Amino acid sequence: MPQFLGQVSVLVRDYDEAIAFYVGKLGFRLVEDRTMPAQNKRWVLVSPPGAREAGLVLARATTAEQLQHIGNQAGGRVFLFLYTDNFARDFAHYTAQGVKFVRGPKEEPHGTVAVFQDLYGNLWDLIQPKPTTGDTP
Repeated sequence: MPQFLGQVSVLVRDYDEAIAFYVGKLGFRLVEDRTMPAQNKRWVLVSPPGAREAGLVLARATTAEQLQHIGNQAGGRVFLFLYTDNFARDFAHYTAQGVKFVRGPKEEPHGTVAVFQDLYGNLWDLIQPKPTTGDTP
């Protein structure tokens, strides 16, 4: 079996506000939202439209240490990279939804890129890769 990333946890302050952002603003799909009473938490999994493997686990921060890392999971660097097949469509949609872009669209050797913040401040690259003759992400 080949290896792949299945899920990545993102610390959130509140499950429902995070779902509202990822599903309502970014258009992600709510894959699962299950209460786990024995652990006093929910298992919330969202994924970008068309994603087959990776998804985000929205993990509510419960300790002081976890709370300190909400919105800064990568120490101020870009944390996640969202690939698209239509940069103009997604950039326009996210802008219309009030998503904050901290770096506007730019043509890079690897494709068209802009950097946006999630609702807590984590940085994301929105990328439409240039066509290649080899492997694609």
